[in-house]
Amino acid sequence: MTEQATPTQRLTGRIALVTGAQQGIGRASAVALARAGASVIVNHLGNGAAARQVIDEIQALGGEAIAVDADVSTREDCERLVAAGDELGGVDLLVNNAGIFPRTPFLDLNDDDWDRVLDTNLKATFRCSQIVARRLAADGRPGAIVNLASIAAFRPSPRGAHYAASKAGIVGFTHTAAAELGPLGVRINCVAPGLVDTAQPRYGMTEADIAAASALVPLGQMATPDDIADVIVFLLSDEARHVTGQTLHVNGGQYTV
Repeated sequence: MTEQATPTQRLTGRIALVTGAQQGIGRASAVALARAGASVIVNHLGNGAAARQVIDEIQALGGEAIAVDADVSTREDCERLVAAGDELGGVDLLVNNAGIFPRTPFLDLNDDDWDRVLDTNLKATFRCSQIVARRLAADGRPGAIVNLASIAAFRPSPRGAHYAASKAGIVGFTHTAAAELGPLGVRINCVAPGLVDTAQPRYGMTEADIAAASALVPLGQMATPDDIADVIVFLLSDEARHVTGQTLHVNGGQYTV
């Protein structure tokens, strides 16, 4: 009888890159991937102290990780970020988590606001996915990618036309990329969180707003970063080996399809 890996071993030998991994969902994902056995590249942008804390947490688990300061809104930094994974053996798992949401009323949006959000959220997801997939295809290796979408791609998000557009774009991109990458052995999926207890909602919501929104979640509370990270680990693992091109909603029942 073939011995099966335990949940804590299921990603042993894999090399995972997590963008925007210094806080929130990115941080939780990096730690969860390390707990599952993967070596992790912790991407951050100018926040080495926070990234160091993530590295320390991973090393305390007995895991291996490196931090890379890179701006995923530029192709040059995306290329450098993925190449940094060669130090660990070459990226074969990717979490496109980095994102921004500067809340701006639609009538006040300007081209610079729009471009900054689309470059960081959508274009970076395309670039990192393409760079990793090209390397995997060249080496004949399988791999898996998870992109962070949002409930905002499916429901109105006041003061977030640019953010909603970027997240809806990620969903469309993922569905189409999956059809082309599947024959190469590379799976790509989306996770669409609802309200999550991170810094992001606090950029535009008061604690009272967050408490009121949490009370409307059918499961009775907003998600924690770990709630999202556990789903990401599942999608990257062989337990999801026949899952690609999908958007998995993780929102406590805020939105169902």
